[in-house]
Amino acid sequence: MKNDRRTFVKKALAGATLASVGGMLPGMSAKSYGRILGANDRILAASMGVVSRGHAVGTNFASQEQCEVIYSCDVDRRAAEKFAGSVNEIQGRAPKIEKDVRKVLEDKEVDVLIVTAPDHWHAPAALMALKAGKHVYLEKPCSHNPHEGELLMEAQKKYNKVVQVGNQRRSWPNVMKGIEELHNGVIGRPYMAKTWYANNRGPIGEGKQVPVPEWLDYELWQGPAPREAYRDNILHYNWHWFWNWGTGEALNNGTHMVDLARWGLQVDYPTRVNSSGGRYRYNDDWETPDTQIINMEFDNNSVITWEGRSCNGKHIEGGSVGTLFYGEEGSLLIEGGNSYKIFNLKNELVKDVKNDQEIDPTNRTNPAQALDAMHIQNFFDGISNGTEVRSEIVGAHKSTLLVQLGNISQRVGRTLDVDPKTGKIQYDPTAMELWKREYAPGWEPSV
Repeated sequence: MKNDRRTFVKKALAGATLASVGGMLPGMSAKSYGRILGANDRILAASMGVVSRGHAVGTNFASQEQCEVIYSCDVDRRAAEKFAGSVNEIQGRAPKIEKDVRKVLEDKEVDVLIVTAPDHWHAPAALMALKAGKHVYLEKPCSHNPHEGELLMEAQKKYNKVVQVGNQRRSWPNVMKGIEELHNGVIGRPYMAKTWYANNRGPIGEGKQVPVPEWLDYELWQGPAPREAYRDNILHYNWHWFWNWGTGEALNNGTHMVDLARWGLQVDYPTRVNSSGGRYRYNDDWETPDTQIINMEFDNNSVITWEGRSCNGKHIEGGSVGTLFYGEEGSLLIEGGNSYKIFNLKNELVKDVKNDQEIDPTNRTNPAQALDAMHIQNFFDGISNGTEVRSEIVGAHKSTLLVQLGNISQRVGRTLDVDPKTGKIQYDPTAMELWKREYAPGWEPSV
């Protein structure tokens, strides 16, 4: 219990004062000692899924003064050990290593679960954490399918814990300023937002069934997902392109830009969604589209489009990623970083707010650490002070649903009519079958 921890810390500090010169434990750095001094108010976090992006997010949490990461949770033993070593270098103390998130959540000391595991784990892990009384930092997309998003909204309300979704641009200062200018009418009424992502991803080949590596608990990696044999082209990133575990480029990167578009246009659920595209570049196991255009129409006379090109990195408006708003009196461009530009109807640049930090939007691990820390701090403020978090679960679900509807349209091959009050697909029971997914027996998520 936390009171027990605080009592222990006080006793440890008292003993240290007697046993060490200047009151500092032998061999302890000033930074790690300072962390103990502030332990009463420290947020204790467990990081789940610590490969690549998860490693970056978890170490960012560990770098925040009011946080201590006390668990490295991953089914890949190598990744868990590597992350624990990185956190030890930052904090002066190594986190515990545990591969099963269910055991982590049994620890009453844990305040926060950071979920950066593969997409099929996002909502199930977050739901487990909320039930266990933990706050959740949930990387996007918040869910693998729309039904999971509904469960998350219900669970957050029921357990009254803070959920912050990793739409980090919501906390980038110049992006926030650009959206504020948009809402204040700098380009008149905005009625269209074009979003995009472009990369040069290579082929993933045709996977071969091979023995599961000794460092991997593949059964636990699959977790909620229906079981498939282990193949040599799934881990650690290519799972994004398989429907059983991933959600394609639309949710992998499209979610970020579509979230900005929805925020800027001040819209909720659409009236119609359609998608076109496919796996065009290579002939391999990749299932989701590598080339895709999603159109989302809204009942206030506005539209959002998303263009995804996983295998051709030609820039649009000078960037591999971006959101461009078109309005009655001009346009406003939010690029990949913490910047924006405003143009008049003559296509003349009238305002250019520059990046003040270097960002690489194609870096899939850690494109903007310092800026993302602002999103983490907003999450901490939500926990400690009741501050409204900038990417709460209701809004994050609405943004995620937009691209999920795009994927459903893609998979059924037709335009979807959508109820603008609920976001539910209308008049199409076949498409609604993709609103949910099948789960491995015993892993069905619930509130």
